[in-house]
Amino acid sequence: MITGGAGFIGSHLVRLMVNKYPEYKIVCVDALTYAGNLENLRDVESAPNYVFEHADVCDFGAMERIMRSHAVDGIIHLAAESHVDRSISDPLAFVRTNVEGVMSLLQAARRVWNGAFDGKRFLNVSTDEVFGALPADRPDLKFSESTPYAPHSPYSASKASADHFVRSFFDTYGLPTVISNCSNNYGPYQFPEKLIPLVINNIRHGKPLPVYGEGLNVRDWLYVGDHVRALDLIFHQADPGSTYCIGGDCERRNIDIVRSLIAVTDRLLGNSEGHSLPLITYVADRAGHDMRYAIDSSKLQHDLGWKPVVGFEDGLERTVRWYLDNQQWLDRITSGDYREYYRRHYGSDC
Repeated sequence: MITGGAGFIGSHLVRLMVNKYPEYKIVCVDALTYAGNLENLRDVESAPNYVFEHADVCDFGAMERIMRSHAVDGIIHLAAESHVDRSISDPLAFVRTNVEGVMSLLQAARRVWNGAFDGKRFLNVSTDEVFGALPADRPDLKFSESTPYAPHSPYSASKASADHFVRSFFDTYGLPTVISNCSNNYGPYQFPEKLIPLVINNIRHGKPLPVYGEGLNVRDWLYVGDHVRALDLIFHQADPGSTYCIGGDCERRNIDIVRSLIAVTDRLLGNSEGHSLPLITYVADRAGHDMRYAIDSSKLQHDLGWKPVVGFEDGLERTVRWYLDNQQWLDRITSGDYREYYRRHYGSDC
């Protein structure tokens, strides 16, 4: 069972698992809130080993029913509120989805599996933001599995809380849980509230490209295809109770990301070099904006043989091309029309 399977990272993981493991039944669970879009899974929706369940992870009864009806023996939990700006304006929504949601799933797994944990696995997909921030002038410092938690935003605090509950169920009940903490993802199908698809979309329409503060905040960028390959390995091979950090080893300042996007997007649109540079607009910085994130993935590389294979320039080119080649998807998701896909296929509102 993959929760949040119709979202950005979730849809990439569902597609990977459906195609790679035809002997599995992959149960995609999604509440289809603003970021969940079944069009993301159109290419696998007819696969014999794919099932979709429209449900909220906070609904304990629904989670238990789905687990029992499909004989679920593994959970990869991605369903989450994930945008920091939204957490600042509505923190209670993040407590509900990110904290109550994981508790609902943990309790359902504990009840359904009922102590028969052999062959079972619960992978909680978390974020590097639970670790707080790193100084910009210390490139030698990176987050690792031993870094203490120090969240700074309601979003990261809710994810940190979820991680603590996951660990507590391993320690208290023996539930076979694993946690992964990843850096910033990018790639196709990402909802255009996040930096990279937002900038691409705004360049298309000649709209301002908002940059917080001076754009000096640094993030470690990970191509989504590399991330889901790591999740596949961790789910199947990691020891219960373990934690793995997943990073792209690709630190970039936000302003440099925007400039790179301008260069690639303008070129692919046939614009003159630097055509969209005047669209850069510096705006008031986000409250509590962490200066730098960076991840040390050496444990994952050593234990499970994973490493990122998509370089940033290649990944950015793939991403921009995808959005420009799928402008109808982008227009439909920004207008809200993508919800019609659910109504057409399932006969009710989402």
